[in-house]
Amino acid sequence: MTESEAKCKTDNVRKIIHVDMDCFYAAIEVRDDPSLRGHPVAVGGSPDRRGVIATCNYEARSYGVHSAMPSGHAKRLCPNLMIVPPNFEKYRHDSKVIRAIFAQYTQLIEPLSLDEAYLDVSACEQFKGSATYIAQDIRHQIYQQLKLTASAGVAPNKFLAKVASDWNKPNGQFVITPDKVDDFVRQLPVKKIHGVGKKTAEKLNNQGIYTCGDLREMDLLTISRKFGSFGQHLYDLARGIDNRQVITHYPRKSLSVENTYEQDLFELQECLDELPFLLETLKRRIARSKIESPINKLYVKLKFSDFTATTVERTSFGINDDLFYELMEEGFFRRDKSVRLLGIGVRFHTSESTNFIQLPLEYTEQELDLE
Repeated sequence: MTESEAKCKTDNVRKIIHVDMDCFYAAIEVRDDPSLRGHPVAVGGSPDRRGVIATCNYEARSYGVHSAMPSGHAKRLCPNLMIVPPNFEKYRHDSKVIRAIFAQYTQLIEPLSLDEAYLDVSACEQFKGSATYIAQDIRHQIYQQLKLTASAGVAPNKFLAKVASDWNKPNGQFVITPDKVDDFVRQLPVKKIHGVGKKTAEKLNNQGIYTCGDLREMDLLTISRKFGSFGQHLYDLARGIDNRQVITHYPRKSLSVENTYEQDLFELQECLDELPFLLETLKRRIARSKIESPINKLYVKLKFSDFTATTVERTSFGINDDLFYELMEEGFFRRDKSVRLLGIGVRFHTSESTNFIQLPLEYTEQELDLE
């Protein structure tokens, strides 16, 4: 640790930038094919093969199209939608260029996916240490080198930096200085709190809590009684408190493969007949990943015709083909529905925290149902 980094840590003052590329995959495709410009564009699988949307541009979003939406439904919402098959080789290449730009300012880079990352620039000396100017220069360099736009948020912590990066999208930037944190967070809708989904937001709204200012009226004991261990998280973020560090490397927690089928699988035997292919693919990915952590669980995922899903898992110290067959059978009989997607995976033992970690998308492209 350098002297400036040590001083920053001692003073407990951080400068965090959250950089989020605008419609990354779709923007790359439009850049490389000018005929797509001005049209609603999505990257994803074919609607004829039960594909899903990985991402889309703002023209498509205006029709209600969004990521993870079935391509067939997206086409019904937007009949003129142009769906381009994904090219992860291109996306990885541009992501590496962006990462190299980040590295000009700091080595404290936490990638969340190919198109999104946190940077801790507290010890950066460029632009006299101004995180605002650093973020502007990063966005400028990305556009100069790749002709792609990025949005950025600048704040004293990760929570607020991520909120800020959404504030002026697309191709925008928003800065929350330490002296503005309290006023900003007080007016922030609770649905913007990291980890607050639709159901939790509704639960809070039903109690008359719409903003972080409203949430501050509730003491920690009451919040903990209502939300359990998540209560402390709510209590802190409602006050703009987030002490998470920018983590440069996460241990891999799991690895899986999935396949969405053109025609539903109606019988258990049809599902079991697909297992050899899934097992071969999974074993190949495990070998290629060179992960040293031992396997401690196997799991099977099934998504049914009504889009409900179930996951069955069991402890296993290594790959056990027979166990996958047992898990598949158990999962199949949990619903009286045909099956549209099958997936199998492994979980690795790690000494790190078991809190949720979003893996970089480069590791999970086979889970996007793009076939």
